[in-house]
Amino acid sequence: MTARRAAVGGLGVVLLAAAALHATPAAAAGGRHDVVTWAASADRVGDGAPDRGYRMVVHTSVGGSDLRIRLSNAFGDRPLTLDSVYVGVQKSGAELKRGSNRALTFGGRDTVTVPAGEVVLSDALPGGLPAATNLVVSLHTPDAAGPATGHGMAMQTSYTTQGDHTGEESAAHWTDTTGSWFYLDAVTVRTSAATGAVAALGDSITDGWQSTTDLNRRWPDYLARRLRQAATDVKGVANEGISGNKVLADGAGQSALNRLDRDVLSLPGVRTVFLFEGVNDIKAHTGVTAADMIAGYRRIIERAHAAGMCVVGATVGPFKGWSEWDTAAEGVRQEVNAFVRSSGEFDAVTDFDRALRSPYDPERILPFFDNGDHLHPNDKGMQALADAIDLTALDCADGP
Repeated sequence: MTARRAAVGGLGVVLLAAAALHATPAAAAGGRHDVVTWAASADRVGDGAPDRGYRMVVHTSVGGSDLRIRLSNAFGDRPLTLDSVYVGVQKSGAELKRGSNRALTFGGRDTVTVPAGEVVLSDALPGGLPAATNLVVSLHTPDAAGPATGHGMAMQTSYTTQGDHTGEESAAHWTDTTGSWFYLDAVTVRTSAATGAVAALGDSITDGWQSTTDLNRRWPDYLARRLRQAATDVKGVANEGISGNKVLADGAGQSALNRLDRDVLSLPGVRTVFLFEGVNDIKAHTGVTAADMIAGYRRIIERAHAAGMCVVGATVGPFKGWSEWDTAAEGVRQEVNAFVRSSGEFDAVTDFDRALRSPYDPERILPFFDNGDHLHPNDKGMQALADAIDLTALDCADGP
């Protein structure tokens, strides 16, 4: 199935001049819609703690107005109450730019309770949010307990504290650090109705493992930088990778099939699903065959198409030298990649295998791109993945 691709002129989204979230009138609804500017896949991250504050740093992709955040209690076994939620702009560390920290409301109230297994959206915050902003979401949980929902491997330093210090712009009380995000799984902005987003559905390579922490060097980050400069209406990027994740089986997070609706299809403005996942199914040696993987891919394609989204398929990268590699797993990988390249069932294909592999031993990552474990790319490898993507393949304005 081939997507109809529209060539779009212009220089893309113009960054708003303000460095903070200024209080300006909300944009008129006509000709505008909500688009995801940041997201992270929900998973269980230990247990909730009472009277705990979280100050989380996230990096936006597309700019816009009327910011909203989505809070998740997807893995909770009881209601989650948040009695204070603020958003601001990072100055450095846990310190915010002066005057940027503003309170969010939920149905007009400062406090919100998220039922077990559910998500909630904040009210829109009037004002502009630039692209490529280090947005800081601060929240306080008065009585959290039981399973906590968040994203374990953020590759970003965030901050925690005891007590409610969400309204403070100073870093004085935010002295503890964390490498995870808690309860937050998406940020959206309102922008032109022509503007769309791509959701990257993947595993640890998409999640950014072995890229440099705090520098936004995951391959979806490099992709967002390219999109900002490109003549395309796709500007938003949602990173829906989970380290260790599989297409078919739960384990490190729910499988791609089981989390597809929540993590991808429910996000506003997503035009295209970018599917780059399968190496964990293959290398686990659980009896998964190429036919099993292909059936899983087909189910994702079918469900995304039913939601009006296109699907770009990426080939599975080389991993010879990783402890679980053997010729049997390599055979499955080659068969899966042949399907991705030649079946015609994806709307477009990106050959990540070709982008990463060594010309001297194509079952291995090129050493220049290898972080050292022979599976995960380093920063240069992450950039090479983003550079391999045909940006016009992401612009599926007319649907599949």
